[in-house]
Amino acid sequence: MKLLVATRSSGKMPEIRRILSSVPDLEVVNLKDVGLDYEPEEDELEPFATFEENALSKARHFAMRSGLSTVADDSGIEVDALDGRPGVRTKRFAEDGGEDASSLDGVPLDEANNRHLMASLQGVPLSQRTARYVCVAVLLEHERAPLVIRGEAPGVIVEKPRGSGGFGYDPYVLDLEMGKTFAEMSPAEKDSRSHRGNAFRALAEVFTARCAVTEAS
Repeated sequence: MKLLVATRSSGKMPEIRRILSSVPDLEVVNLKDVGLDYEPEEDELEPFATFEENALSKARHFAMRSGLSTVADDSGIEVDALDGRPGVRTKRFAEDGGEDASSLDGVPLDEANNRHLMASLQGVPLSQRTARYVCVAVLLEHERAPLVIRGEAPGVIVEKPRGSGGFGYDPYVLDLEMGKTFAEMSPAEKDSRSHRGNAFRALAEVFTARCAVTEAS
């Protein structure tokens, strides 16, 4: 089976490939692999107020363009002291704060988002900086209802960045159980703890269970 992962994020794709590699006979491809070049209307695919709606919007768009079984996710971070913000605006949080964030991916935007997060939490003690990463993945397949899977990873927002791995807000999100930020984790540790890891492991289990049923029949 060929599965299209509908993301242009250079940070997400390696994580998703690692997790889905456990599924027998599953060929995981990205947008570049199937020749789907960027089109401006992609910037309008996430106008909704929930992760679920945004992920479904992206999955539908790229499933129609590719004709393939497609999974898309929308993910972000919810900070309790900010009433759940940035939430679905995670990638564009700096823009909400007036930053010039012209890039949709990469270090400049990450830095702008993190600056705005730190400014928004100025004066808030660590005990009140609880947060959670959220990932909602939506799988669209021919003649099947959409499959919606939600993964979460709790943490707290630290004042100073720690670690050089990961991307986005990872240097500032501390996993209390491990005592590491997500940027300090190895790839294997992050896969086992992250919101995206939780969501896509659940998806991998769905595919693996189907394989087992097929082999038994």
